[in-house]
Amino acid sequence: MPSLKDLKNRIESVKSTRKITKAMQMVAAAKLRRAQEAAEQSRPYTERFNAVMANLAASVGGSDSAPKLLSGTGSDKVQLLIVMTSERGLCGGFNSNIAKLAKTHAAKLQAEGKEVKILTVGKKGRDQLKRDFGSLSVGHVDLTEVKRVGYADAQGIAKDVLARFDGGEFDVATIFYAKFVNVVSQIPTAQQIIPAKFEAAEGDEASTLFDYEPDEEAILADLLPRGVATQIFSALLENGASEQGARMSAMDNATRNAGEMIDKLTIEFNRSRQAVITNELIEIISGAEAL
Repeated sequence: MPSLKDLKNRIESVKSTRKITKAMQMVAAAKLRRAQEAAEQSRPYTERFNAVMANLAASVGGSDSAPKLLSGTGSDKVQLLIVMTSERGLCGGFNSNIAKLAKTHAAKLQAEGKEVKILTVGKKGRDQLKRDFGSLSVGHVDLTEVKRVGYADAQGIAKDVLARFDGGEFDVATIFYAKFVNVVSQIPTAQQIIPAKFEAAEGDEASTLFDYEPDEEAILADLLPRGVATQIFSALLENGASEQGARMSAMDNATRNAGEMIDKLTIEFNRSRQAVITNELIEIISGAEAL
């Protein structure tokens, strides 16, 4: 049975931990608001951009003049998985869920006889994939020093991916990230970005009446690289909001658990102190009777 001093020290330790988790919860709540606004504000642009690209891609169809980023290499033998996680932990299952989805996808591709390569963004994903798929890693993007993710960061990742594609290092590229829904819900998502896949928005048939100048192939050749950067930037923003939401929820749970533990330890401390006092009283009474 622990002594009164041990129980008192443990109570103080848990109280200090609760102060830290409470502070982290408040910081995450403040950051979440900005990150959520950034993610939500980017969605209309991304959706409209994808709708325009879908109409352009549909008009080009499977013609031989279609850009390589749209038509692909004609093979899916080599797959590049771009796993996007956070640089920091203490955010519940946010990083683990993304890494788990990537692992499952990689294992499925290997079972089909395809070659898998992994590019990680964020060290938490790199650390989780290192044990089982470390030999498949072809690069890592470190955003530790980036205070606020911007479009320039997405462009840097996109240039790296496009250079690898132009160099013939892979045939298909898929990004893995968490789509933000709310504080308690972030959905791990896999999205293919090369060859590009676009879904036209409902009720957008009128856009087929437009005539494009220059032709669709030339426009696609210019916009498709931007589309890769746009999708990566959107994924980074969704990840940022998801990370702060997951951290806020995790720290809230940790704070409440710490409070419950303090209550239990306090009860145990009081019972132990009462037992000590009772024993001392018994000893005093026994000594008095002996005299």
